[in-house]
Amino acid sequence: MPQPPLVSIICLCYNHERFLREALDSVLAQTYPNLEIIVVDDCSTDGSVGIIQEYVQRHPQLRFISTGRNMGNTKAFNMGWRASKGQFIIDFATDDVLLPERVSQQVKLFQDLPPDYGVVYSDAEYISDNSVPLHLHSQKYKAAPDGDVFAEVLGRYFICPPTMLIRREVYEELHGYDEALAYEDFDFWVRSARKYKYAYLPQVTTQRRLHNSSLSSGWYRQGNKLLASTVIVCSRAAEMIQTEQEREALVRRLKYEARHAYLTGNFNEAEQLLQLLEQVAGMPFLYGFVRQLNRHKIDLGFLRRLYLRLRNRQ
Repeated sequence: MPQPPLVSIICLCYNHERFLREALDSVLAQTYPNLEIIVVDDCSTDGSVGIIQEYVQRHPQLRFISTGRNMGNTKAFNMGWRASKGQFIIDFATDDVLLPERVSQQVKLFQDLPPDYGVVYSDAEYISDNSVPLHLHSQKYKAAPDGDVFAEVLGRYFICPPTMLIRREVYEELHGYDEALAYEDFDFWVRSARKYKYAYLPQVTTQRRLHNSSLSSGWYRQGNKLLASTVIVCSRAAEMIQTEQEREALVRRLKYEARHAYLTGNFNEAEQLLQLLEQVAGMPFLYGFVRQLNRHKIDLGFLRRLYLRLRNRQ
C-alpha cells in the first residue's frame, strides 16, 4: 500500500509559553501517519524556547528553527515552509489546537478533489485563554462556499485561517507570504483564490484561541501596520477583478474598511481606501460625505464604540 502524501505542519511560536505544550501535544496526537513537524520560533522572550527544546529531545521527529531575530509572522512562516518538503502544508500558530483527526480528514477530502483545488478549510471552535469553549466559527460566519471563492474573499470574512490545509504548489506559485505585509491572510486568499479553488469540510478540526494579545485585537488601533497592509491588498485586488460580481464584492470591502478606518481615526488609510473606492465604483454620496469628514479629521469614533457595546450585549 503506497504511503500517504507528506503533510508539513509549520508551527509558529512567538511568546506562546502558556499555550505551547497544548499546541505541540495536539500536533503529536494527529492520527495521520506521514507528518513533517517544523517548529519555528520568532525569537520569543518568554520560556517558549526551553519548552521547544524539551519537546525536540523527547520527540526527535520535530525540527526546530530559530529566526535569529524577531521577523514577524510572514517572514517566520516563509522560513519554515521553504525548509519543508510536504505535498500539503499547514500554517499552525502555537496558541491554537489541532483536533486528532484534523490532518486525516482534510487529506482524505483533498484526495477526492481535482488538482485545481488548492485549499481545504473547515469549521473551528473558538476557545478562551484557559481553553474554555466559546462558540463555533460556523455560528457566526454562515454559508461557507466551495469552488471559485475569489469574489467571496473580496467581499467578506468567512474562512477561519488556522483551519486551512494548502497544496504546496500554491505557496510555490505565490512565493509564500508577502513579507512586506503586516499580516498574511487576506493577501493569501486574494492571490490564491484568483487561480485555485477552495473546498469546505463541514467539520470542526481546530480550536482557535481568542486572547488579548492576538494580532487581530489591535486591527484598527491608530498607527498599526495592519490597516496599511489591507490598503495594499485592496489595491492589488482592484487590478484582478474580472466580473461585475467581483467588482461589487470589492466595493463592499472598501466601504467597510473605509468606514472603520475613519471611525478609528486612521485618516490617512481612510483617504486611501476612499480614493480606491472612487476608482472602482465612483464616489457614492454617503462616502463623499464621509470623505469630507475624514479630510477635516472630525472625530465620530464614539458612534463605532457605541455600536460595538450594543452588539456585545446581544
